[in-house]
Amino acid sequence: METLSYEIVINAPLQKVWDILWGKETYTEWTQFFSPGSHMKSDWKVGGKTYFLDPNNEGMVSTIDSLNEPHEVIFKHLGMVKDGVEDTESKEVKEWSGSFEKYILIDFDGKTKLHAEVQVEKSWKDHLNMGFTKGLEVVKNLAEKN
Repeated sequence: METLSYEIVINAPLQKVWDILWGKETYTEWTQFFSPGSHMKSDWKVGGKTYFLDPNNEGMVSTIDSLNEPHEVIFKHLGMVKDGVEDTESKEVKEWSGSFEKYILIDFDGKTKLHAEVQVEKSWKDHLNMGFTKGLEVVKNLAEKN
């Protein structure tokens, strides 16, 4: 596992950036670089269920490990969802199960410093670098609109 970090300063308040990260329409917009049409379903409870899904409702099942809105959310990835079935036990999943994805928002004199961190297998590094680099620019553009 490798930890990748991304940071961007956005000329908008914390809550606005948070709402763009996790809002239904805006989430799909900024995550298009990972998987077009992706969406997230969450109960927003620590220890609950969160799903990161493609348009076919396949993707990852995770839990929220830590939540302090609008400052921080840490997701712990548990497994995959394929054909409507959660897989948290296969050998393939166990190689990366327990990896974290963190979003930390810091007030920076009325601006927001958004820090994202993700633990990944080396084979996913280029895909995630492209997704986060382009995706966080979309978050910045959406948040800085009046």
